[in-house]
Amino acid sequence: MKKIKAGIMGAAGYTGGELIRILLNHPYAELVFAHSKSSSGKPLSTVHTDLIGDTDLFFTDTPPNNIDVLFLCVAHGDAIEIMKNLRFPDTVKIIDLSQDFRLKATAGDFVYGLTELNRDRIRKAHHVANPGCFATAIQLALLPLAAAQKLNGELHVHAVTGATGAGQGLSSSSHFSWRNNNISVYKVFTHQHLAEIGEGLSVLQPNFRGDICFIPQRGDFSRGIFASVYLDCDISQQQAEMLYKSYYENHAFTVVSTAAIDLKQVINTNKCLLHVEKHGTRLVILCAIDNLLKGASGQAVQNMNLMFGLDETAGLKLKAVAF
Repeated sequence: MKKIKAGIMGAAGYTGGELIRILLNHPYAELVFAHSKSSSGKPLSTVHTDLIGDTDLFFTDTPPNNIDVLFLCVAHGDAIEIMKNLRFPDTVKIIDLSQDFRLKATAGDFVYGLTELNRDRIRKAHHVANPGCFATAIQLALLPLAAAQKLNGELHVHAVTGATGAGQGLSSSSHFSWRNNNISVYKVFTHQHLAEIGEGLSVLQPNFRGDICFIPQRGDFSRGIFASVYLDCDISQQQAEMLYKSYYENHAFTVVSTAAIDLKQVINTNKCLLHVEKHGTRLVILCAIDNLLKGASGQAVQNMNLMFGLDETAGLKLKAVAF
């Protein structure tokens, strides 16, 4: 079959780099251009140094028109400006990895790209808004309960993310000397992903009105998200396991484990691992994803696959680091 011609805006960052790596090895896609203003004219391997010997592409600041899909790996706010000034043909499909089009108030014709929630709509979509990394992990931990109308009170979430979640630009909290052997809390109860989490859960449970008490943490590791979610719930351990396995039985990348899970099982993969436990009246859901793959670039390629009628696992059968 003819390969899908893909382009990336903002290809010098972490999510752009992960997209480059996936697309270079995708059986049905061809990376045509990688856009970067700051690195224009330089080989991709000068920024993503692990790509040396893998590609001869150079960064460019003048993207061509001969593409089928465009990924926006740009800063929040920039995607709106790109869409306003876009000169690509109407046939080009857009997948935005920023937060600009995730909420109903700003979405326009963008479909929210959480595959396990909106697979059929994504297949028909021309524009897709990729979910946030925390939003992906927390929704995947809760979608089966929302589908069963079991979200009837406060939701408590503790989730820790790796340093790549802060992006490639340096800040006081991303320097190695500060982050190493350290952990900290930020944006308690106010994280920007809360709104999209609430909207996503309400698709399955329209009467959901509970507070999401979310405490995000910065971890001293490079990548990954490990989320612990708990709530009062009137189902048993066995019922919970059956509910989760039934909901995700046709979702290739989301796996319900009866054994305890850990972060290294998902690092460098597009997997989401879930584990449920009942403790008294409380149900605990543990969730692990790679924030750069299932939480960003891997999920974006999964959405591309659906939009072009491919097997959604194409190019995404990746090996975990394991140890």
